[in-house]
Amino acid sequence: MPDTEQIIRLEEVFKIFGPQPRGRAFDLAQAGVHKNDVQKQSGHVVGLSNVSFTIGKGEIFVVMGLSGSGKSTAIRTVNKLHDVTSGEVWVDGVDVQTLHGKELQAFRREKMGMVFQHFALFPHRNVIDNVAYGLKVQKVDRAERETAALGALRLVGLEPYADNATSELSGGMQQRVGLARALASDPDILLMDEAFSALDPLIRRQMQDELMAIQDEVHKTILFITHDLNEALRIGDRVCIMKDGVVVQIGTPEEILTEPATGYVAEFVQDVDQGRVIKVEEVMVPADPILDSADFEEVQRSVSASGDRLVVDNAGVCVGLVTKSDIERVQRQGTPTLSSAIRTDVPVANPDQTLNELYADAGKGLPIACCDPAGRLVGRLDPTAVLEELGRVEALADAFEREVYM
Repeated sequence: MPDTEQIIRLEEVFKIFGPQPRGRAFDLAQAGVHKNDVQKQSGHVVGLSNVSFTIGKGEIFVVMGLSGSGKSTAIRTVNKLHDVTSGEVWVDGVDVQTLHGKELQAFRREKMGMVFQHFALFPHRNVIDNVAYGLKVQKVDRAERETAALGALRLVGLEPYADNATSELSGGMQQRVGLARALASDPDILLMDEAFSALDPLIRRQMQDELMAIQDEVHKTILFITHDLNEALRIGDRVCIMKDGVVVQIGTPEEILTEPATGYVAEFVQDVDQGRVIKVEEVMVPADPILDSADFEEVQRSVSASGDRLVVDNAGVCVGLVTKSDIERVQRQGTPTLSSAIRTDVPVANPDQTLNELYADAGKGLPIACCDPAGRLVGRLDPTAVLEELGRVEALADAFEREVYM
């Protein structure tokens, strides 16, 4: 996690469902017994078993898992829709599980907004009244809450629809109204439980884009729950994968994809388009460039020994590439100088780009110059490295599978 202020923290949280959650079922869960065996032996259901994670300020933290993984249970401990059986849940320095009654209600209203899977809009209220509803509950005067609601609708691109009935909007637009309602009171934290799962794939992707664009502007702390790994890897700054109430792995999208901790994670990432997630900075190598002022004979020896070389000026800005064929060409032409040999059609990428964005450039067969925004060379990426990296990731799942059956 980036070195940033922790806003949400779960510490060794257990949640057992049943009439005696702190009895035998808890003892079994503490001992590491699988939730299915706990249920057989005690009749209780393990929702969470020793779950710990932290979420930094301004971070999109995605908890991903299939049905029964505990992901929705985890988010419900953050706003105390669930009491925990054991452990602690802290939100911005407050021990949430100690809150009750009006104190808890006020904390929820002031600290966090919730976006649901099903839009939960009031059909008898128009768009702006739906968005402003939370502020009305807080007894904010009408003019102020309508101003805030319009601002939230602007963020989600629905300001022109403020006076429309919610029934007149598409599913994707209704979900944006739900997001605007959560944003209207300007909470520090957004809790999003399967917020886009009910949407068609194309609309879902558009909502993901919308969320990331809004986050660039408002910088909220977002806890996002999903069962879709592609969605998790696309929007998350970090991803927490859960299975059977247990945290399996926490990491950046790149770490989850390229360094799966278990066969379960590796099986998931097999179905992900790795090129959409892996960034240039994960694959690039030191560039070892030559200066554009170098002696030609020195360049000739270097290229003969180590192959193609990128060329930089005194400021470190990439000015081109020299290949063995370029050296031979200028020698035949009788112009054996570095300036004559440099080719300027070298592909350029920035370290934040994904491998998918470089397929066309990789097809040219030339090394790709990896440069910072000022054009300074920070690394190089050889075309074959793109395919090798994707092949390496796909081989990880096979390796885990072989371990299982050996």
